[in-house]
Amino acid sequence: MAQLFPKWANNVPKRLLLALNLLLLAVIFGFWYYGSPKHTQVGYAPSQPIDFSHRLHASELGIDCQYCHTSVWESARASIPSTETCMTCHSQIATDSEKLELLWDSWNNDRPIEWVHIHKLAGFAYFNHSAHVNVGIGCATCHGRVDRMEVVMQTQPLSMGWCLDCHNNPDPYIRPVSEVTNMAWEPDDNHYQFAQMIISKKSINPPIYCNACHR
Repeated sequence: MAQLFPKWANNVPKRLLLALNLLLLAVIFGFWYYGSPKHTQVGYAPSQPIDFSHRLHASELGIDCQYCHTSVWESARASIPSTETCMTCHSQIATDSEKLELLWDSWNNDRPIEWVHIHKLAGFAYFNHSAHVNVGIGCATCHGRVDRMEVVMQTQPLSMGWCLDCHNNPDPYIRPVSEVTNMAWEPDDNHYQFAQMIISKKSINPPIYCNACHR
């Protein structure tokens, strides 16, 4: 009896299985790569209730980060400035600006401004701002040159791998504590020796075990 299918048809199932496996791998790689924080979070720059320019306030006016984010040295969280903080200046400056109508409404009606959270970590990840700034990790290391931003955007993925890169090799990121809020600070030629001295003096040993961040 003559065969119904040509001999090459015997390889069709194998080729279909191979193609299916390759397609599955491509889908997994696509989700892994393009679904990573580098692609889903970096560049995130939402509109805020008030057009607050960090470039104007932090760079041109020279207002230090900790003036608004007051708890960063003592707390795990860097506080968002309250209406009272803003009104310290704006009760006298630009009082008739249309851009500040929402600020005045917040002040007069005791209603907080609902700022949009930008730099978000997963709920299962713990991060302590004070532990980092008090050993000399600068604001710009994680948040970028905020002093150049009209609209604040996320510049780093804040992923586990990104954090571990620093924990495994903190030397390049350590600066004098006095320069933590200085966005323009740059390391000099003796930075490695300085970093090693600080690491030894403060017994810096960034944890890389799971429950350091996953508690």
